[in-house]
Amino acid sequence: MNSNDENILISQLLTRNLISINENKTTYNAIKLLAKNSIGALPVLNDNMELSGIISERDIIREISNNLSVDFKKSHIKSIMTSKVITINKNTKSETIMDIMSKNKIRHIPIVENKLLIGIVSIGDVVKRLLEKFNLENQHLKSWLY
Repeated sequence: MNSNDENILISQLLTRNLISINENKTTYNAIKLLAKNSIGALPVLNDNMELSGIISERDIIREISNNLSVDFKKSHIKSIMTSKVITINKNTKSETIMDIMSKNKIRHIPIVENKLLIGIVSIGDVVKRLLEKFNLENQHLKSWLY
């Protein structure tokens, strides 16, 4: 696989609609946005549009398990989001992304350039890319046999 093929994942992700949320919004706002868009995580931006964290289903579940009476309409994203975010840039290879996700047990990685969010990669994106790669390799192997 050449380097152009490797960057297909990132380039595809940069062309889709990016959904994010401001860190001063409530957790309830984040939950509604996650549900409306059928996604598992949201990049969280500060007022300068810089990535300040990520809020995922896991963060919300963790907050519920720590405080069953939490009022998500009053709690701010900033208080439960993951603030130490692992990020990649647009030149990160698919194999590196898979390695980062596996080693850190994460399912979403924001793509950042010059402190600004330009995309996000999910585990589903990586699996889809892997399937495309394996199907292409399978077709090449079949063409050699037949």
